[in-house]
Amino acid sequence: MIKFSLKCDNGHGFEAWFRDSGDYETQNKRGFLECPTCGSGHVSKALMAPNVATARKREEVAVATGNAVQREVVAKLQAMAREVRKSGEDVGARFPEEARKIHYGEADARGIYGKASPEEVTELLDEGVEIMPLPDLPEDMN
Repeated sequence: MIKFSLKCDNGHGFEAWFRDSGDYETQNKRGFLECPTCGSGHVSKALMAPNVATARKREEVAVATGNAVQREVVAKLQAMAREVRKSGEDVGARFPEEARKIHYGEADARGIYGKASPEEVTELLDEGVEIMPLPDLPEDMN
């Protein structure tokens, strides 16, 4: 994972985590990034200082809970993920296949969730299949 400092065309700064630099480029190109302050979709990387992990920084990261806006966003994402899991069908590893069937009208439209590799996700997005990753919830880690 890599953290980028980002800014919107209105000058608002924020940070976001990505799998790698290519993940940032793909999401930005597809218009998936937007400013959490104003909603602008015109987002670019801001200048970043290198992050050197010192013992103090590791300790700060371990106890950091984020600011109020970050906590609210995380809570909303968790609520959304719980609702999808409650009302959707878990299709597991068949997710790419089932998502395509729904997209192309070969299966009834319904809420589904499951697993897909990064390559499968890229292929689905390239085909225009509307998908979104679900965040891992604390209970998923137990």
